[in-house]
Order: sequence, then structure tokens, then C-alpha cells
Amino acid sequence: MQNQLKFICLATIAVMVSSCSANRLSRSGVTVSPLQGMTSVAEGSLVYALPMSIVDIEFEAEHVIEKPGPYSRYANDLLGLRDVITSETEYWTITGLAIGTHEELDPDQFYVISAGSEFRTNILALKKQGLILDLNPDLYRTVGRFSLEDEIDSERLNVYDLGSDEYFLQKKDTLYRVVNLDTTFIRVPYLVEKKQKLTIDQLAEKAAIRLMELRDGKHLILTGETNLFPQDEAAINEMNRLEKEYTELFTGKTSSEKRSFRYQVIPRKDKAGEKLILCRFSETGGFLDPSSNSGLPVEIEFIPERKTGGLNLAQGKSVSSSVQADKLYFRVPDVVSVRISVGNKVLNSARKLIFQSGEIIRLPSNYLIDR
Repeated sequence: MQNQLKFICLATIAVMVSSCSANRLSRSGVTVSPLQGMTSVAEGSLVYALPMSIVDIEFEAEHVIEKPGPYSRYANDLLGLRDVITSETEYWTITGLAIGTHEELDPDQFYVISAGSEFRTNILALKKQGLILDLNPDLYRTVGRFSLEDEIDSERLNVYDLGSDEYFLQKKDTLYRVVNLDTTFIRVPYLVEKKQKLTIDQLAEKAAIRLMELRDGKHLILTGETNLFPQDEAAINEMNRLEKEYTELFTGKTSSEKRSFRYQVIPRKDKAGEKLILCRFSETGGFLDPSSNSGLPVEIEFIPERKTGGLNLAQGKSVSSSVQADKLYFRVPDVVSVRISVGNKVLNSARKLIFQSGEIIRLPSNYLIDR
């Protein structure tokens, strides 16, 4: 019996405390109003902002440069090589695309909380629920980096060694010098050595011979058919390097680099379903400015799923000032399908939570979460 009386007393006290607390909060004179249009903010007021989603797009593209070798037209006749590079080309290809998001302050959604007396709320706890933006200065301390370490070095594509053991031939010609002897003239022969430059056909033939000899020598070493055995792999590595260089005289050289291109887009609710030109892409020029006349447009499209369409309690409905006095504004994000395409080809799509595509609703200022 005594335990029951204790329980009833404790319950009565809890109800009385709760009632007093609620009355105190309701009489606290809390007002929440948009910051826009306000000339000043009273001391002791709390200013907060709703979040805004920023879509981060990162493209990965490969830049390839191909240059023909000096003996490309002899590749089939001398070495039996086909499908070699015959003209200098340069092209870009998109190899990857990532879509992400991060949150920032929405400059159009600042609000001021003013309290005439005691104001108790766990509004800061709402940040963990994603309803009110938690200021994160670390987001703005990141350093943007740009590196040219992987840029194509065009000098590597130039050919300096034509693969021949000689580039000139010594040619002897017989010339005659006229000598005056008394009343007669005689022709005296003499030899003259001249250097004659080898033709491109001769150079290509010599390079092909050296390449075949190099392959034969490496084959003999690897099969043990020679009396010379290298002490380590350095000799084989050097032979592989020379074989590659001589082969490129016929097949040509290819060099490539991978580059990243980053873009940021702020989705707008009034542009939902419209295709926006992010940039332009050309196989010859890569990523170009949206105003460029060349290349295909790279378009981004935001398609909301309208999952928060029934929550528009704060907009489009007239409520009395007494009801508005102690209500907190917060924003519920909507699920949006983000689609990126080049021409008629969709490169990537992802479902993201976008705050500004959702609805702004209200919450009692003294609302406690799990407390």
C-alpha cells in the first residue's frame, strides 16, 4: 500500500513539473523570424541557417597523343607489321565520372531566434538529425590542388636515334685537273672522297636489320645457345629497351595522361527536370567552356522524386502570428535523381538527398529530441 502511495505521489509531482515547464516555455516570448528584411538583430538572439546541397561532379579523362615513326611506311615490307600509326593524332576519352554532394549555408534561409526570457531547447541537437546545418569550417579549409606532374611531355615522342649504324657513305669520284705544259693542255686525274647521305629507304633497311639482329641475340641468350651469359637482368633489360625503341621507329609512339575535371552545381527547385549545360566535351579538345562552339554539350538534370510534397506546412498557408511565434523553421531534403549525359548518352546517374528540393516546415521551439 505504501509503495502505491509513493508511486502516485511521484507521478503527481512529475505532471506538475512538466506542466510548469510547458507554461514557462509558452510564456517565454520566443519568436522565430527570417533574417531577410531585418535591419538589426537584438543582442542575445540566436541566428541559424538552413542547409543547401551542392552537387560535386568529377570527371576523369584520358588524353592520348600518337605520333608516327619515321619508317612507318616500311613497317609492313621490312617487318611485317600492320595497323601502325601513320599520322599524328590527339584525342580525349572520358574514363570515369563521380557524383557527390556536400552541404553549405543557404544565404536565402537565415533565421533569427529571439527570446524575451528563459529559452530552453536542444536546437543544437537538431544538427545531428540533418535538419539545421552544423557549421563545419573544415569544409572551407581544404586546399585545392593542381598538378602538372602527369602532363604529357611532347619531347618524349620525338625520335632522335634512327637506328642505323651509319648515316653517310664515303664515295670516291675521279676528277680531272687541266695542266698547261708548254703549248699543250693535258688532263690529270685525281681522286676525291665525298660523303653521301643515306636515303630514307636505306636507313629503314639498316634499322630493320639491327632490330632483327637484336631479337636473334636475345633469343640465343634466353635459350642458352650462346657462350655468353649475363650476370644479372640488366643486360636483358637494356636489350628490351633497345628493341622497343627500334620497333617504335616503325610502329610510332603513344603517350597518354589522365586528368581530373571538377565542377560544382547548385540545384534549383524551379529548374527541376530541365537539362542544364555543365560544359562541353570534344574528342580533340577535351573539356571546353559551355559557350564554346565545338564539342557535345555535357548536360546535368535534376529529377526530384517528390517524396516531401505533402510537407509544405510552412509555405502557402496562412497561420496566425501567435502560432508562428515559437516555431522553428527547418528543411526536409528530398530524394533527387542526378543524371549526367553527353549528347544522347547517359554517363552516370545517382540518387542524392538535396535540401533545397525539399520542403521547409516548422517545429515547436521547445521540442526536445529523445530527452
